Amino acid sequence: WDRLGGQPDTPAQINPIPVFGASGGAALYRRTMLNEIGLFDEDFFAYLEDVDLGFRLRMAGYRSLYVPQAVVHHVGSATSGGQHSDFALYHGHRNLVWTYVKNMPGALFWLCLPLHILLNLVVVLVFAARGRGGVLLRAKRDALIGLPRMWAKRRTIQRNRRAPVASLWRVMDKGFARD
Repeated sequence: WDRLGGQPDTPAQINPIPVFGASGGAALYRRTMLNEIGLFDEDFFAYLEDVDLGFRLRMAGYRSLYVPQAVVHHVGSATSGGQHSDFALYHGHRNLVWTYVKNMPGALFWLCLPLHILLNLVVVLVFAARGRGGVLLRAKRDALIGLPRMWAKRRTIQRNRRAPVASLWRVMDKGFARD
């Protein structure tokens, strides 16, 4: 996802390298994979549906590659009013909870859950301090309302998981902030 943020590759970055998943605005998928695990989750509607799909592909044992020779021109959030529009904030933050619940494998789910909850609370407080707390609170409320539906999807996803938890953990980006 946004591997170099518009910066050119260096000569050392000429070979494809594994990444956790691809941005939906810059991905090619094999039809056989999609036939096996399904398409974008329509409950998500917008935002993080590509992360959800990438997570499900990973857990099914597939991999994603960053290909430096590929060129993609994508203006993120251009049709939804920008990354900090109410639309983007609502769907992004609601779907963040759903992605975690649906996809994080058992041991990692429980291990990372306190941090996931803490980060969600911090984000709500930060946006509340900026006068945008209402949007975040609605997003989190609706995420909680949708948890039974996501938990049902989780059971199927986890039952069909072929990738070992350790291999998923190795390829996850564990950074909290990006430059």
